[in-house]
Amino acid sequence: MLTVILAILFPFLAALLILLLHKKTSTIHLGWFVMTVPFALFVLLAFYIPAIANGKTYSHTVQWIPAYHINFITNLDGLSMIFGLLITAIGTLVILYSIYYLSTDEALKPFYIYLLLFMGSMLGVVFSDHIMILYVFWELTSISSFLLIAYWYHRKGSRYGARKSLLITVFGGFAMLAGFIMLYHITGTFSIREMISMYSQSKTHDLFLPASILVLLGAFTKSAQFPFHIWLPDAMEAPTPVSAYLHSATMVKAGIYLVARFTPIFGGETFWFWAVVTVGFITLLWGAFCAVRQTDLKALLAYSTVSQLGLVMTLLGISSLAFLTDTSVETTLYTQAAFAALFHLVNHATFKGALFMVIGILDFRVGTRDIRRLGGLMAVMPASFTIALIGSFSMAGLPPFNGFLSKEMFFTSLLHVQQLSIFSLDTFGFLFPVIGWVASVFTFVYCLIIVFKTFFGTYRKDARIDVKEASPGMLIAPAVLSLFIILIFFFPNVLGKYLLRPGLFSIFPADMAYSIEPISAWHGVNGPLFMTIGILIVGSGLYVFYRYWRIIYTLFPQKWSLDSLYHHSLTWMENISNSLTAVYMTGYLRHYLLYIFIFFSLSISTALIFLGAWPDQSAPNAPIGSLHWMLSMMMIVAAVAILFAKTRLTAVLLNGFIGFSIAMFFVLFRAPDLALTQIVVETVTTALFLLCFSFLPAWKKEAIKRGKSVTHLLVAISVGVVFTVTALAVHHGQLFTSISDYFEHADKLAGGKNIVNTILGDFRAFDTMLEVIVIFVAGLGVYTLIKLTSKGGPSNEDQ
Repeated sequence: MLTVILAILFPFLAALLILLLHKKTSTIHLGWFVMTVPFALFVLLAFYIPAIANGKTYSHTVQWIPAYHINFITNLDGLSMIFGLLITAIGTLVILYSIYYLSTDEALKPFYIYLLLFMGSMLGVVFSDHIMILYVFWELTSISSFLLIAYWYHRKGSRYGARKSLLITVFGGFAMLAGFIMLYHITGTFSIREMISMYSQSKTHDLFLPASILVLLGAFTKSAQFPFHIWLPDAMEAPTPVSAYLHSATMVKAGIYLVARFTPIFGGETFWFWAVVTVGFITLLWGAFCAVRQTDLKALLAYSTVSQLGLVMTLLGISSLAFLTDTSVETTLYTQAAFAALFHLVNHATFKGALFMVIGILDFRVGTRDIRRLGGLMAVMPASFTIALIGSFSMAGLPPFNGFLSKEMFFTSLLHVQQLSIFSLDTFGFLFPVIGWVASVFTFVYCLIIVFKTFFGTYRKDARIDVKEASPGMLIAPAVLSLFIILIFFFPNVLGKYLLRPGLFSIFPADMAYSIEPISAWHGVNGPLFMTIGILIVGSGLYVFYRYWRIIYTLFPQKWSLDSLYHHSLTWMENISNSLTAVYMTGYLRHYLLYIFIFFSLSISTALIFLGAWPDQSAPNAPIGSLHWMLSMMMIVAAVAILFAKTRLTAVLLNGFIGFSIAMFFVLFRAPDLALTQIVVETVTTALFLLCFSFLPAWKKEAIKRGKSVTHLLVAISVGVVFTVTALAVHHGQLFTSISDYFEHADKLAGGKNIVNTILGDFRAFDTMLEVIVIFVAGLGVYTLIKLTSKGGPSNEDQ
């Protein structure tokens, strides 16, 4: 379906339009124009909801590089529809919020360009069926998020957080790319749908396990799973609209999408189950535990996002067991876990987006996000309090909010898993509900901290700041999300019928006999209900007596944290790099040439030895006449004489003599075109040398120690020998068929009769294009530096 491709390209085209047409003097906030992009895409996707709910899928292929099986293939099914709607719906609300959050004094044009690039990249990830195209958009999300996090680049924290997120997510992206290449080697196709259909034949391949490990690395780094979660809290240096968008509907959800999409390929394998479930549980518990200790509300929400993503990842790991069982009853239990994962994914987008926007309002109106400086804001900011209450209690899993429904489904899945006898779950399965319950207790505690520490207690009025409720325009977006939190609780099966079930059908094969139970707020007196009651009792007690047990956090000092390990590792690598660079970057050109020549001699001679590509003495060679010998000897004498020249003029003339002698060789070998070219080049070069040297100071020949002279002599001789042997070896062509056979068909391949002209004009055109691109990019860099300097742009000093 061409509509999906246009939906992916639309944000990129809008970004280009802003770049070309927007004027700095515009009095209308740029956000109003940008908001139409995600809103139009949301309406467009909404038209296809009924068809997708009935099991229809849409795919389209645009030929790109068919010779290498790389085409722009898109796929719109239930799973991609969920993510597409989240990206566009939350994107619309985030842009609406940003209109009131960012003033026209800010650099709005780059902000919205980055945001549109981010949006388009995420749509490309979820709609791509070709793994190489998916990878391209995957890395574009890393780059665009880097630009968004570093939007306030004059802040040290923004630059640090952006670099940290880029390093970790790009590392995972490279690992994922290697996994994709392995999958292509296994299946012979780049299409995800075709890979899924070949699951039974693929799982026995030797590369199947390494491919699953590498794909999970990409998913874990992008979705901030332990131990790669450390980039997410530092990403909070971005403006609040970016944080709300990144946490609720984009970036971190890309890793969740990848695991869900590839579960039909890797699901049912022991490693996949234990890796996803173990990492998910650790992330769930550690994120919730760390969130409680935070004093910055944004940091608290960042760790809560880490925890909630761990919950979704755990459910996806449990659902992978559906590919291992044959009974419809057990299959239904596992697919119910995937259903809960998708449900909580949507719920998390609503309450986390609302909470981030409220925190942004507090920072905007109060001037701080520090919990220790907040309190008593309920009376001053009642609307913000109401939204924060709804969002927090939904995240805590309390009724009547949507988070309660998905949390109960999470507990139900955990209780079912502990009864299994596969994968040693009969031994370790009891830990599943225990870990989930403990993490939920900490979740309840930090949700109480958000509500009570911020809005209850004594109001600390600052005479310098007039604290008041946010404007109605700023409250619209979080209020809409809060409304959806409540509506989903009362009408969950509307969401289940039109979005969640089709998403489930996209993960599991159609022949699986499963029947998802309707979502209900009351399932009777059962295990999940008792777990919820226990959370309320224990969580409330921990909150009230927090000052007595918070000493436990001293057992995890900052210097032993993963953040500290990352920072010290990066510092150590930078120091090693600087020390190593200082060794060989001496500032002397002769040293650099020496390194190049030594590397050339060693690498080429090693290749000659191991390949056995020595010249064949029995091969016929053209006869060498006396004139050739005389010319060669004169060139040798001139080359040696350059070393003993007293003036630059003498050296230039001797060098020119060597060049013109080469032209004479071309004449003797009956190559007049090459001879003319050589004469012209040598004449121009000699003239340029003389012109440049006339402006240089007097030549003082540098005294070189005898040992260095001997080293230079040996290197020069080795280069000459290797060059000669390589030329003879290539001439005899022992190892490979000569490439000239390919160019002999130049008339058919490129339509040219002259082989030399065809090689220069057609076959080297791509190489020339890349060279021009390199020069163009370098020119852009120089232009940017000059422009910043001329405008007195920001320095690299920390501000």
